[in-house]
Amino acid sequence: MLAEIITIGDEILIGQIVDTNSAWMAQQLNNAGIRVKQISSVSDDKQHILTALAEAAKRADIILITGGLGPTKDDITKLTLAEYFGVGMVENKEALDNVNRIFAKYNRPMLDINKLQAQVPENCEVILNKNGTAPGMWFNHKGKIYVSMPGVPFEMMYMVEEEVIPKLKSAFKLPVIYHKTILTAGEGESFLAKKIEDIEDGLPSHIKLAYLPKLGQVRLRLSAYGEDREVLKQGVEVFAQRIIERVGNIVIAEEDIPIEKALLNFMTEKGLTLSVAESCTGGYISHLLTQHAGSSQVFFGGAVTYANQLKQNLLGVKPQTIAKYGAVSEETVKEMVEGALHNFKSDYAIAVTGIAGPDGGTQDKPVGTVYIAVASANKTTARKFAFGNKRIQNIERSATSAFFMLNTLLKEN
Repeated sequence: MLAEIITIGDEILIGQIVDTNSAWMAQQLNNAGIRVKQISSVSDDKQHILTALAEAAKRADIILITGGLGPTKDDITKLTLAEYFGVGMVENKEALDNVNRIFAKYNRPMLDINKLQAQVPENCEVILNKNGTAPGMWFNHKGKIYVSMPGVPFEMMYMVEEEVIPKLKSAFKLPVIYHKTILTAGEGESFLAKKIEDIEDGLPSHIKLAYLPKLGQVRLRLSAYGEDREVLKQGVEVFAQRIIERVGNIVIAEEDIPIEKALLNFMTEKGLTLSVAESCTGGYISHLLTQHAGSSQVFFGGAVTYANQLKQNLLGVKPQTIAKYGAVSEETVKEMVEGALHNFKSDYAIAVTGIAGPDGGTQDKPVGTVYIAVASANKTTARKFAFGNKRIQNIERSATSAFFMLNTLLKEN
């Protein structure tokens, strides 16, 4: 069973907003056993939308559409769908009652333009929007299912979870798709591929391996397709364990979670705590940690010590160390991490100092030079990294490298 996702809106194509809807819908469809064949973004143009719908119908059995359902003149999806199906528009009583209910709830007068939200193509089955005024629409046309939903993420998500996926499951006998993700860090995609080449070559035809690289990390995703979930799971686990045994200590997690979440889970289980001392990452490591619920069980906090004076005052870095070796040096980062460990009373600490760019570099220490240290009561480890000249990427790479170094230290202790 194949699906296609079409997102409608000029705001996507000009980069004003990021299309997060498609990625989320693709996950939900995949979990239900529906494979996404293609994802397309189209402008608020009638002919463009008509062409996209016709082409999608040639490729997929299910077409999910988001966007263009508002009450203003630039929202043309409903009228375009009516033209595509060759039908007229009708007022749907349930949709109108829903619009009235929402305006009454907020004690606001309803304008005539808002009543237009209840106008839908006459061949659709209305999906009520419990979080907004624009109804969703389900069409069964020439053996294809079309579902049109609002572009507002939380409105669309509710419809997909509560209405669309259950209806698709009842309408079709869906196959099973089973995924297993192995998160690795510290080794590139090509090196990984070489290490496990024979394992990949030995995969049966119904199991595929994908490499998903991202700034110092590679996710290995094994995907199996069939009818019996338990049989697929057992088959995938056999190959997953072979890969894990082969690549060894670069494995961070055996599930599809961010690297920092994997570390938080491990440290929570062990009752361990963490603090940080950040310079060039400017609080980014702290942000990554604290975006996860429950991080306070592990993460004590830390300091963003951009200025040398703060490195000295908050972390106890010696003035003579900075004077002799510079703020960006192995000697300084070691004193930073040990100062964080001592002053913040945590079991483990991370420290980062570097030149993120795009300026500030020298011949001896060009942009992208970063020193990272991790420490416990028993051991301090520091490393020098030479990243590129892109500021944001350098910050992200520094965070990933710091987490990988912490993972290694945790496994040693």
